[in-house]
Amino acid sequence: MRTIRVYADTSVFGGVFDREFRTASLAFFDQVKRRQISLFSSAIVREEISFSPKAVRELFASVLENAEIIEITKSALDLRDAYLKAKIIPRKYANDALHVAAASVSGCPIIVSWNFKHIVHFDKIALYNSINILEGFPQISIHSPLEVISYEKRL
Repeated sequence: MRTIRVYADTSVFGGVFDREFRTASLAFFDQVKRRQISLFSSAIVREEISFSPKAVRELFASVLENAEIIEITKSALDLRDAYLKAKIIPRKYANDALHVAAASVSGCPIIVSWNFKHIVHFDKIALYNSINILEGFPQISIHSPLEVISYEKRL
């Protein structure tokens, strides 16, 4: 069984409590618990979660034993700034760019998010990856949890 390395942004944790995203988010975290997915998150997720409802904070805390938390480095901040300079998203949403930067800088090949406006959007993905190439980082696959979870029964 192959384990994939995946960075989850804040929206995936909140997705467990959203009617539209609940099923896929629960399946994602179930596969994390079964070690089919090696979960990465970041200090920025931890900070954003601290302002979330209690249930989201408790979920995040319960998942931490199965996750690696990426600290935000100068390289991640610099890459975020390159995304903002390229006007991929407005500066007001800098944390969204920081999620992509943190995952990219840490070498995590996949990021999952329910943020279809600033992260999981076909034109944004191409722009993030063009900046990654220009800045010397690998391209990153950006998907919703629906596209990453396994639908096959494991024996």
